[in-house]
Amino acid sequence: MSAAFAPVWPARLENTVAKGRMVFVCEHASCAFPAEFGTLGLTPALQSAHISWDPGALGLARALALRLDGPLIHAEVSRLIYDCNRPPDAPGAMAAQSEIHDIPGNQGLSPAQKYARVTAVYEPFHATLRSELLRRFTLGLQPVLVTIHSFTPVWHGQTRAVEFGVIHDADPSLAHAVVQTARTVPLITRLNEPYSASDDVTHTLRLHATPYGLPSVMLEIRNDLIATPDAQTRMAALLAPVLARALASLSTPRITKTG
Repeated sequence: MSAAFAPVWPARLENTVAKGRMVFVCEHASCAFPAEFGTLGLTPALQSAHISWDPGALGLARALALRLDGPLIHAEVSRLIYDCNRPPDAPGAMAAQSEIHDIPGNQGLSPAQKYARVTAVYEPFHATLRSELLRRFTLGLQPVLVTIHSFTPVWHGQTRAVEFGVIHDADPSLAHAVVQTARTVPLITRLNEPYSASDDVTHTLRLHATPYGLPSVMLEIRNDLIATPDAQTRMAALLAPVLARALASLSTPRITKTG
């Protein structure tokens, strides 16, 4: 395996003319294995399985971005090549094993091979997101970071009852507002399930939102609920008002009684 890759695989940026505050990110949007990376020793079935990406997440993110007039940044290679929601020193950034599956092409990587993937995938992905956030700061649009993920109904043999997970990094305000607002929709909604920041899943929020004090939230939707384009459209119609009302609630001044 070569220690250098060309071309670089940056994020794809869509809907840049959007005027809404929410900036949508889908780090696990793709199950693509470009030729320069190879198949990592995986069968075609595993290359398209949920260990390689978040099925349905990109379609949902696109539908939400259109409904809420926000830009979308998404990865173009499988998270098994590089998981853009993990820092370079995290074991899961180029996982040697995912669930019960060994990833042969990620085992025994040299520092040079790891760094080649960092520069080919991770750096350009986060540079694209950072640039869009800075552009929107300059335009006075007060960006809000929303990352979109999906999860499996069963994990290591355990059925997950949650349908809509809402996760926060250091600032819980938007996540709490989303959970509160989601009480109006027919989804089993939980805060910090099926993952939380303690599982090291909030890297994108931690890198781009927390240092600037931006409102941010990570959304996890059970993937059987967004398995088709029609289902993704319906879910976006359900969740877009939730997100809009949650953000509006943060912007509403509190009235303090005196005297």
